[in-house]
Amino acid sequence: MKYALMILALFALAGMFALDAAARMGSRADRPLAHMVFFNLKDHSKESRERFIASCEKYLANHEGAVYFSVGTIAEDEDVQEPVSVKDFDVALHVVFENKAAKARYLKSERHLKFVDENRAWFAGVRVFDSFLVPSEKGGK
Repeated sequence: MKYALMILALFALAGMFALDAAARMGSRADRPLAHMVFFNLKDHSKESRERFIASCEKYLANHEGAVYFSVGTIAEDEDVQEPVSVKDFDVALHVVFENKAAKARYLKSERHLKFVDENRAWFAGVRVFDSFLVPSEKGGK
C-alpha cells in the first residue's frame, strides 16, 4: 500500500510540473519570437559595415510589435575567439517580437521591404534564425 501511495504521489508531482511548464510556455503563436539575421556582405570593409548598420537602424528599428532591437558587427577581438564561434558574417541583426503575428506584420511592412530592396545588392549571403522564446523565472540582463 505504501508503494502504491508513493507511486501515486510521484505521478501527481510529475503532473504538476508538466502543467506548470505548459502554462509558462503558452501557445507558440503567442510567445515572443526572436528573429536573428546574420548578413555576409560582399564588401567586408568597416565603411561598408557601418553603412549597412545605418540602413538597418533607419528601416528596421522601432517597428510596431518589436520589443527588442539591436544590430552590430561581428566580434573580431582576440578576447572573444572561441573554437565554436562562427565567424562567417559581417553584421548581425537581433529583433524580438511580441509574437508570431508581429513578425509577420514586420516582414510585410513598407520599411522592411524598402530595406531589402535597397540592400539586396550588398548581400553575399543572409541566414535567418527564428525561435520562440520561453519565459524564464530566472530573468537576466
